Formats: sequence, C-alpha cells, structure tokens
Amino acid sequence: MNVFTDFRRAIMAAVHALSEQGVLAGELPLSAIAVEPPRDPAHGDLATNVAMVLGKPAGMAPRALAEKLKPLLEAHPAVTAVEIAGPGFINLRLKPEHWQQQVAVILRAGQAYGDSDIGQGEPVNVEYVSANPTGPMHVGHCRGAVFGDALAALLDKAGFQVAREYYINDAGAQVDVLARSAHLRYREALGESITIPEGLYPGDYLKAVGKRLAEVHGAHFIGKPESEWLSTFKADAVSAMMEIIRGDLAALGINHAIFTSELALHTSGKINDAFNRLVEKGLIYTGVLEPPKGKTPDDYEARPQVLFKASEFGDETDRPLKKSDGSWTYFGADIAYHDDKYRRGFRQMIDVWGADHGGYVKRMKAAVKAMSNGEAELDVKLVQMVNLLDGGQPVKMSKRAGTFVTLRDVVDEVGKDVVRFIMLTRKNDAQLDFDFKKVTEQSKDNPVFYVQYAHARICSVLRNAVSEAPDIDTEDGALAQADMGRLSHPAELALVKLLAGWPRLVESAAEAHEPHRVAFYLQDVAAAFHGLWNVGRDDTSARFLIAEDLPLTRARLAMLRAVALVIASGLSVMGVTPVEEMR
Repeated sequence: MNVFTDFRRAIMAAVHALSEQGVLAGELPLSAIAVEPPRDPAHGDLATNVAMVLGKPAGMAPRALAEKLKPLLEAHPAVTAVEIAGPGFINLRLKPEHWQQQVAVILRAGQAYGDSDIGQGEPVNVEYVSANPTGPMHVGHCRGAVFGDALAALLDKAGFQVAREYYINDAGAQVDVLARSAHLRYREALGESITIPEGLYPGDYLKAVGKRLAEVHGAHFIGKPESEWLSTFKADAVSAMMEIIRGDLAALGINHAIFTSELALHTSGKINDAFNRLVEKGLIYTGVLEPPKGKTPDDYEARPQVLFKASEFGDETDRPLKKSDGSWTYFGADIAYHDDKYRRGFRQMIDVWGADHGGYVKRMKAAVKAMSNGEAELDVKLVQMVNLLDGGQPVKMSKRAGTFVTLRDVVDEVGKDVVRFIMLTRKNDAQLDFDFKKVTEQSKDNPVFYVQYAHARICSVLRNAVSEAPDIDTEDGALAQADMGRLSHPAELALVKLLAGWPRLVESAAEAHEPHRVAFYLQDVAAAFHGLWNVGRDDTSARFLIAEDLPLTRARLAMLRAVALVIASGLSVMGVTPVEEMR
C-alpha cells in the first residue's frame, strides 16, 4: 500500500468529478500531478500541486481551482483538514488511524513492503563495472560496481525486468600488453630471471597466471616468436583475469547474469552489420573533421575519415568509426554492442561509467537513438572518484596490484556490507571519501553502524519481550492484530509516517536511477528510531516494554518490527545484510 499513490488516485477522482461538472475541460497534463510530503511537516501530512498544474490549462487561477477541489478532498474519510497555501498548493492532514494502520500493512507484507509494479515488467539492461580484463579490480571500480548493482536491485523492486551485464573489453591493445606481461611471468614460472620493462603490467597477480600457463603449455612457447603465442596467451590471460574479477565481484556480493565479449562482436561480424544498417539509414559518409578543441593547425592532420552523423542526434560533432588502417574505432564496437542490446529487446539501457568518460556520453546516446530509430533510451550514470583514506591520510598502493589499491584489499579490511553501504552515501556524480578508520567507528557519525545498530537494537528488544512479556506473541501475523491506535506519541506517529514513505521512495529513486536515496532514507529511519529510544530513556511511559500495559507493549513491538522490516528491505536493495547483534 502506497499512501501517496492512493491519495493521488483520490485527487484524480476529484479532478474527474470537476470535469464531469464542466468546471474543467480540454487536454489536462494529469501526469504532472504529484503528491508528496510537505517540506515542513507543520504544514500537514501530504501536499499536492494539482491546482498549480491544472489551473492554467483549465483557464482558472490555481487558487480558485484549489477552492473547487477543497470540498471534494475534505469528503475523503481519512482527511481531517484541507488547507490552501500560497498561490494554490493544497496541504492535507490525515487522521492518525490512517497512519497507524500502516504498521499492520508493513507486517503483512514483510520485506516485500515497498515492492512496486511501476516497471510493469519492462526489460532494462544495466551494464556496470566492465573493467578492462587486465588485472584485479581497484577501488574506483568498486564504487561503480556497488552503484550499478544497487540500481539493478532497486529497479527489480520497482517492477522492472532487469538484466545485469558486464562488457569484456578483450579486443584492444591493452589485451596485447596483458598477453606480453603474462608471457614474461610464464617464463619466470619456468625458471627464467625476468625484468619487467616499462609499459607492461608489473603486478604480482600475474605470477599465478604465469604459473598456470606454464602448467598448461610447459616449455612449448619458450624461445618462440610472438606471432606463435600471442593469440593463445591473450585468450588464456583474459580468461584468468575474468576469473579474478568474478571472484572480486563475488566478494562484494555481485554476480552478473550476462557477460558480453568485445572480441566476439568483431569475430561475429556484428560490428559490420551495425555499420551497414547505419549506411542504409544514410548516416555514414566520408569527410574531414574540424580540429578538436585545443588543437592547433600544426599538430592536427586533416584527413578523410569514415564518419557517423552523430551531430544529427544531439552530439557536438560527427564521429569517426574507422581508423586510418581500416580497423574499427572503439566507438564503432560500442555502437555494435548497444545495437546488440537493442536487438535483444532492451529499450531501456543504463550504462555505469567512470567520470573520466564524460566526454563520450553524447556520442553514445546519439548512436543508440540512431540505431533504434528513437525507440531505445540510454542513460549513462557517471561515477566519481573514491578518495581512500585511513585516519585522514591517503592510503598507499597495494603491493599485490603494484600500482593501485584493489577492491579485494578494501573488502578484506572492512567487509562487504560496510563497503557497499558507504559507496552509496553520496550521489554517484559527487566525489566520495572512504576512510578506513571512520567507516569502522561505532558512532552515530558512521552511517552504516547507525543503521545496522537500529536494526540490532530492535532485534534485542524483541528478544527481551519474549522473556519479559511471555503472553505476547511476537510473530508478525500476531503483532499485526495489535491495537495500533495505541501508537499516539508524536514521535511514534512521526516514525510511522516515515515508514509509510518507503514505497514512494522506492518508486521515485527507481525512476530517477538514484539508489543513494535509499541510504539517505535509511539514515532518516534510523535517526527517528534512535530518537524514540532516547525519549523512552527520559520518559518511562514512552518505553517499548511496559509490563502493566500489554496492549500498548504489543502495539509498540508491532511498530518496532515494522521498522526492522523496512530497514531490512532497504538494506536488501543496497546489498547489505541486516544484523541482529552488534559485535
């Protein structure tokens, strides 16, 4: 049950009634009508912009339209007051029992509370991580991995059919470098003394790869020219790196359903097929581009290139699809990849990229629009850097990786739940500080501890209730039968109202593709709960377990269980395990 959706329906019914009376006529922008909590709770429980949205199209002053709607909304059985604010905003106040009954709704739904059908089963492809298969994942990949996985879970909860995908960049020059680096380690495993030249990958993680190659191939490739072993070592090394990457992701609780190979796009002819479709659409030509911004005529060589008319679809300029040697550019392969997604039935695509790829966004959106005739939509979410600190000091690089701190280093140090939660405490396009010392502190300033502690505290109260109030059945079904009307303390009602906002939060965050909103919301819920706990320390009548008043105790236990369920529901979206005891 979504209180905000229910009241939007009631408002739409009032609008329909005015239309039937002839007060409203013509095309009305009904989709723009919103129902949300007012910015100031003192103004009421719900606020709607209905009169502001419909006033002008209906030829009425918004405040005059609000006056017409007011008596219709006052007739709603849950409404106690309707107030018109400013130029025509409408604020509604609801009866306490309307909020109190939400506790039983939550208990009956369990962690499924907040599930929505707004996605209507529409397929959505979420491609995230897609790190080059040249080494273990670093902490920068970690943030994009968590963001993408949480976004996929959020869309699942909102009723979309989500495919989690990883694009393996196994066709570029970096894979040749990987193969040459692995060959050095292969020689090392067979007893040679090696020196790693500049330009190759120095990380110790390749020692295991070299050892495996030595076990498989023996000394067969020792002394052989590169042309004889390069393709074999590329395939074997990529396979070994993807095994490491899958393990790194699994340590973070991430499992992709689909892995797509860039090399396979080349060998299958899909790039050429996509190119030919653009030719048929008249979107390919041979031309000379203007010098890139910042270039001077002395360092720019104008030459004819095979170009895609990206500028016709919102990009600043047209884009080359072939290099001077006739091979495909990265963009050419990326067009084929997104065309392949479209042909697999995805009209909604979400790509999670590092912030350094921001200049690539417009051309990719242009390509998707062109290939799909405008049917598909690509949303690119750019993820900013993570500053890794320990007590405010920058963390040194990983010895195993050689040049960076690995994802596994971070997970092994603090655990996946801490990593996942902290990575969602900032919007994806804002930089984030990850301080090992701060994220493991047991204080209210540590958001993951603060939320986990709220859940654990509730579990402790429920355990204590079994011994202190044995006559109370603490199963969800039994607690749902409690007299929720006993939840009359202002702090209790405020907490219940916050819980009732979870379904709306799920829908709004899913539509905006912003999973960080879940982390923010859970911190608000935890703060409200801890605040109520503190009230009980000073006011014995506000405590959760009151031996002389079992009906009140039952209602408060029901409320606490509802809080725990909502926290667990939110944490499941974030991929974090709710704890029952703090260590």
